[in-house]
Amino acid sequence: MQDVYIIGIGMNKFGKYPEETVRTMAEDVIHQALEDAAINKEDLEAGFFSNTFWGMFDNQHSIRGQVVFRGMGIDRIPVTNVENACAGASTALHLAYTGIRAGMYDVAIAIGSEKLTNPDKAKSLSAYSSCMDVENYEQQIQTLLDYGKNLQVTLPAEESKPGSGRSVFMDVYAMMTRWHMSRYGTTQKQLATIAAKNHYHSSLNPKAQYQTEMSVEQVLADSPVTYPLTRSMCAPVGDGAAAVVVCSEAFLKKLGSNRAVKILASIHGQGSNRDLDGEDIGERLAKAAYEMSALGPDDIDLAELHDATAYGELHQCEAMGFCPPGEGGKYAESGATTLGGEKPINTSGGLESRGHPIGASGLAQIYEIVTQLRGEAGKRQVIDAKIGLAENGGGSIGVEEAAMCIHILGNV
Repeated sequence: MQDVYIIGIGMNKFGKYPEETVRTMAEDVIHQALEDAAINKEDLEAGFFSNTFWGMFDNQHSIRGQVVFRGMGIDRIPVTNVENACAGASTALHLAYTGIRAGMYDVAIAIGSEKLTNPDKAKSLSAYSSCMDVENYEQQIQTLLDYGKNLQVTLPAEESKPGSGRSVFMDVYAMMTRWHMSRYGTTQKQLATIAAKNHYHSSLNPKAQYQTEMSVEQVLADSPVTYPLTRSMCAPVGDGAAAVVVCSEAFLKKLGSNRAVKILASIHGQGSNRDLDGEDIGERLAKAAYEMSALGPDDIDLAELHDATAYGELHQCEAMGFCPPGEGGKYAESGATTLGGEKPINTSGGLESRGHPIGASGLAQIYEIVTQLRGEAGKRQVIDAKIGLAENGGGSIGVEEAAMCIHILGNV
């Protein structure tokens, strides 16, 4: 088994780009990653392309990666198209890693590119429901609503039906948040603390969709989405792309780069049929990642966690073992997850503020971790960052993510 290294990264500024396409954004970040790696496109031996909605919005199905690569004059190499909801980009990296580790390739590239903005806003929002079991959609929603019936959390009288003017995933997250509030006493203010922290982090990130600081009070006073979530606690709709070049140790020695970052663990899995008291997918995969890397939660210097809402970060802090179950809110309030704290979380601003173009988000997390481990993050640099973790979930079946990847990266 070969060790695997990241030698090149590329990412555009996430945002809303009506003039851009999935293809043009992908081409941009591929060029960036190749330049960063100091290699040519002819050096690539395999490509892995992540996208979720290009087919739905523009009817480009089946050969999305080949369309992008061939348009750039990159042909002959094997190209694998990856569609795994919000975990698509991290899955693409996992596949590239697997190919290198198995000795099939010496250098490969993983790309995620997504265009979510659409003149028809309802179409953009409704697309998210395709990341669930559509054949059993109504049953799944009802199951989640049933879980919420006996919770000790009072809903505002104006609370509307699921999916009304928003992504259905906000309702899924809201129900899980209320469950956590009911069981552990988590507060809306603690969620606002997480969101305010991420908006502060993104104000230091030139690649972030939002770059304006928000206070806890401003987050709480923002437009309600579905209780207890307000708008600034939730990831925005947007467009973007990111790419990562990986290679074998033999290729790295030949290249002579001193900016490589080693992949210490790459874990990919799917959820299980469990109730809310069962072992969470994040807990299960984190244990596997720690075992693979011979590390533990205390060894992680910083992490990028899947925070489609502020509750996502709170929950994953617990699932990754950074704090005990039920104490994610208190952990955030302690300042531990803020720049300068003991374990900065989502220094990029996270999905909530950096942005969440679904098919690219997982590699945006990797872009941030690599930038930090190289010591190139500027004003948001984590001091002495040596080990970073990225957790990226995708889709929903039952009470947890349908898919998830966890990567642990370390300085060479």
